[in-house]
Amino acid sequence: MNVFGVDIGGSGIKGAPVDLERGEIAQERFKVLTPHPATPDAVADCVRQVVEHFGRPSGPVGATFPGVVVGGTTRTAANVDKGWIGQDAAALIGGRIGAPVTVLNDADAAGLAEMTFGAGRGRTGTVIVLTLGTGIGSAVFTGGRLVPNTELGHLELQGHDAERRASTRAKENEDLSWSRWAKRVGRYLAHVEMLFSPELFVIGGGVSRKAEKFLPLIEGVSAEIVPAQLENNAGIVGAAMAAAAAGSGPVAAT
Repeated sequence: MNVFGVDIGGSGIKGAPVDLERGEIAQERFKVLTPHPATPDAVADCVRQVVEHFGRPSGPVGATFPGVVVGGTTRTAANVDKGWIGQDAAALIGGRIGAPVTVLNDADAAGLAEMTFGAGRGRTGTVIVLTLGTGIGSAVFTGGRLVPNTELGHLELQGHDAERRASTRAKENEDLSWSRWAKRVGRYLAHVEMLFSPELFVIGGGVSRKAEKFLPLIEGVSAEIVPAQLENNAGIVGAAMAAAAAGSGPVAAT
């Protein structure tokens, strides 16, 4: 069964049909740059562009959003236009593409994919999936069940939102070496570990493709730390999973 997934990020919007039996994108993904300002209408137009690159959708579509999502409505907007706050994103995007849309937090989507098909598969303890990119997204699982919208990237770290110190964008903006950035990521992970005592951290986002450059440099963390196996496609896969599961109850990793 193929279902379409779209991943809306602070820098790019990408999507593809997803093979839900294999947990893989079924065609090469298509990506456009996130508009600036990233207003609801502008982003919805980009989502339509991504979806229609593959033809008109024949079924439900899943879409991620970089913020808190409750019942298809976006509640926060840290890395996109503030006009998203209180926006019925599911209705807006669904009306734009002419298909039913399920919207969920981007890190939650990535986490669902990793727990079902990737690095968290079969783990039943507390697992935290972190996506390092424009910000830091988080997905917390215990007993294989998702605790949605945790937003741990906004924990305070050294007087700042953690994502302003330890995200990939912070590394790029401050031109940090891998070793200096790894120290920041390590301090952040140690702080999260103190609060949640996970057995496993899964590190996702585009930087997961370069995990060998920084994960071995992280110190002071007891939990196992591994790169995401689905890398930067996890959000697309998780969005499609959520769309397929809509109407059948809460989504759980299997």
